[in-house]
Amino acid sequence: MTGTLVNVAAVVAGSVAGLLIHSRFPPRITRIAFQGIGLFTLFIGMQMAMKTQNLLIMIFSILIGAIVGELLGLEKGIERMGNWMKRKVHSQNEKFTEGLITAFLLFCMGSMTILGAIEEGMGGKPDLLLAKSVLDGFSSIALSASLGAGVLFAAVPLLIYQGGLTLLAGQLGAVLSPPVVNEITATGGLLLIGLGINILDIRKIQVLNMIPALPVAGVLSWLFH
Repeated sequence: MTGTLVNVAAVVAGSVAGLLIHSRFPPRITRIAFQGIGLFTLFIGMQMAMKTQNLLIMIFSILIGAIVGELLGLEKGIERMGNWMKRKVHSQNEKFTEGLITAFLLFCMGSMTILGAIEEGMGGKPDLLLAKSVLDGFSSIALSASLGAGVLFAAVPLLIYQGGLTLLAGQLGAVLSPPVVNEITATGGLLLIGLGINILDIRKIQVLNMIPALPVAGVLSWLFH
């Protein structure tokens, strides 16, 4: 769990630095920085999505995952959790929940999360997660400067999600072959494209309801490779 703990610490430190910067930024600077984050998210999502080797797996993963997530009401549930955290910390930031959700998706959708968790969980050195920590630390500075304190609290679901993957890696390591990881990564890329569209305020896409597409992509890829 060393890599995940360092990753969480980097996000917390970066978020605190970003919050200090945020108080010095005029609204127009915050707005243009937010748009830059949206464009960067689209770019990363497209890069990841191009890793797919089977478009049918990607399509069915998104469709099945979106239906499951909608039936479970994931987006509403996570938004309620974010609003509850906002009330508990007495935050007045209108973008608190948006910041938490955006940061969580950015920090957890990439292949470095999956591969790094497998690497450490199977007894290797957490080199990938340490490298990811540096990237997430700098990203959290920009995110919290634009979106506020919600980014700081994204460290909690990051710890649960990435730490859980690390603990399960002993059992999942044999299943998560490179083709399986590629399809999960590509599907995560589509989710990041949706997130980028949300950030740029082009259209509201219920990205959180599509998160079940990730395990669906893993299962379909394992079955058909």
